[in-house]
Amino acid sequence: MTGNWNLARRRSALWARARILAEIRRFFVEGGYLEVETPLRIPAPAPESHIDPVPSGPWFLQTSPELCMKRLVAAGYERVFQISRCWRDGERGNMHLPEFTMLEWYRAGTDYRGLMNECEELVGAVAAALGMGEVLNVKGRNIRLGAPWERLSVAEAFERYCDRTMEEALANDTFDECMVNDIEPRLGFATPTFICDYPADRGALARLKQDEPSRAERFELYIAGVELANAFSELTDPVEQRSRFEQEKLFRESRGKSAIPLPEPFLAELHHLPPTAGIALGIDRMVMLLLDLDSIDDVVAFTPEEL
Repeated sequence: MTGNWNLARRRSALWARARILAEIRRFFVEGGYLEVETPLRIPAPAPESHIDPVPSGPWFLQTSPELCMKRLVAAGYERVFQISRCWRDGERGNMHLPEFTMLEWYRAGTDYRGLMNECEELVGAVAAALGMGEVLNVKGRNIRLGAPWERLSVAEAFERYCDRTMEEALANDTFDECMVNDIEPRLGFATPTFICDYPADRGALARLKQDEPSRAERFELYIAGVELANAFSELTDPVEQRSRFEQEKLFRESRGKSAIPLPEPFLAELHHLPPTAGIALGIDRMVMLLLDLDSIDDVVAFTPEEL
């Protein structure tokens, strides 16, 4: 009998995970992308209100490879992808680990809508490699993977699933509460759902729409109520980006959170970034969904508690 049952019982999931990672690499290499590795320990991650980095001496473990990858695109690497470890302090639960695996890719010359199409192609290719066809069964529900997937604006989602409009939720500071409790758990059960066109003040690092500047070109991807990816048409204005970072810093300071310095080299090079779209996709969650497993603990070799 194998000595450590908790490790041994994940054998089939870990083999499937390895096949999924191999297929992801094949997909991007055949698509003309360069696989890159950027430093995991950095002096300054992007300041974000609700994401706490893990200190490593005077620096931090990366919360995302985003800034270094954008600097590569700004230097002329038009298509790059990376599968890397990331760390976020205090995140633990069935869907969260403090150390997890992120897939990020950046593509010059496209926007967030181009990335929606690429998401459809990527997930379809991985599911096909696993012999799943075009139907994914999750939590007893059959989810159609064939394109096109549902595209739903944030405002439309509020109209469909919430008892107040998006504008009302923003005005009374219940936007995040409505998204988490009323909207997100209902997304992505017939087909995967792209929820897009966030209000400008939830734009993060996304550019604003030219014809509707109250909206940001950002989407999140949901399957069976699980957030799988977050994507932007990237903001390329260093003045606007610095202003947004400063606002995030002020918010953190007002809540007594740790101070994070601004990523000055990134800001200095941002004006070289061509029109680009980028996306972060959680590998652990993707494996969970494809294997129809309930906990992120079931798709990693070790949990923090087992170390």
